[in-house]
Amino acid sequence: MAYEGILLGMGNPLLDISAVVPEEFLKKYDIKPNNAILAEDKHLQMYDELANNYDVEYIAGGATQNSIKVAQWLLQIPGATGYIGSIGKDKFGEEMKKNSKQAGVNVHYYEDDTAPTGTCAVCVVGGERSLVANLSAANCYKADHLKQPENWALVEKAKYYYIAGFFLTVSPESIQLVAAHAAANNKVFTMNLSAPFICEFFKDAQEKVLPYIDYVFGNETEARTFARVRGWETDNVEEIAIKISQLPKESGTHKRITVITQGADPVVVAEDGKTKLFPVILLPKEKLVDTNGAGDAFVGGFLSQLVKEKPIEECVRAGCYAANVIIQRSGCTYPEKPDFN
Repeated sequence: MAYEGILLGMGNPLLDISAVVPEEFLKKYDIKPNNAILAEDKHLQMYDELANNYDVEYIAGGATQNSIKVAQWLLQIPGATGYIGSIGKDKFGEEMKKNSKQAGVNVHYYEDDTAPTGTCAVCVVGGERSLVANLSAANCYKADHLKQPENWALVEKAKYYYIAGFFLTVSPESIQLVAAHAAANNKVFTMNLSAPFICEFFKDAQEKVLPYIDYVFGNETEARTFARVRGWETDNVEEIAIKISQLPKESGTHKRITVITQGADPVVVAEDGKTKLFPVILLPKEKLVDTNGAGDAFVGGFLSQLVKEKPIEECVRAGCYAANVIIQRSGCTYPEKPDFN
């Protein structure tokens, strides 16, 4: 059974600044639809423009934190999940703490006094989201915080770990520490490909941690980028999923399983050299609010059943349920109680 502290996430906590914008807004700031990037200088005016000119919602987010909150929501066991990341000492940071505690997550933030809490512009056009993350304080996380006894105690207590690939840009050292602990103690370590730019520009850091990953999550675009960067001559998602699952493994106790979502197309699960396809819950177009957090929610749902040692079919079913709930709401938010059974 799931217990307090069974699942630990580590990542970049960001306050989502979410708004529906016209296509011109994307063009103005050179943003591709349905993509995720890190903010450059040319994007910095954008956050004020969003806040001043559009109807914005502020939602505590960041990929890993979203997934952990969704897992917590489905588990309904206080403190079943924990989360580590870096925020600023400011009002957005206070908002983040309040929001996460209300969600029932045991958060251990490092509070940085040199940078503001990270934000993510969520630009919604026609239900599709484009993300531009300004990491700020999230970028200041150091492994020294993780090594402090009260924080490392969370690592030791957990049996399952989830880290989005975005954290490779911040603290690969922290990821390696947790990955090595998981391998040495027969625990389950999971990560996400997270974005095409991670697969391209942070390939070396990704390569280093890959041998430790028991479950690799991603979507079809990320999977194809991963394959292209490695010179695999295929863009067939099932083939790519199998190849990822067969990459060398550090700990022999768990085989690697690859889980690739494809929007409205079936979820691909690869293990033992074979793939299985699982249909998603289709949603009429008029019920779609926005896709922000859909992939994160899928992972959160999946993990909520994985920690209960449910079969993979149940993990995928919970993932699809969670994603379906989230896309009918603004941002990665959910009703008070799940009706998943």
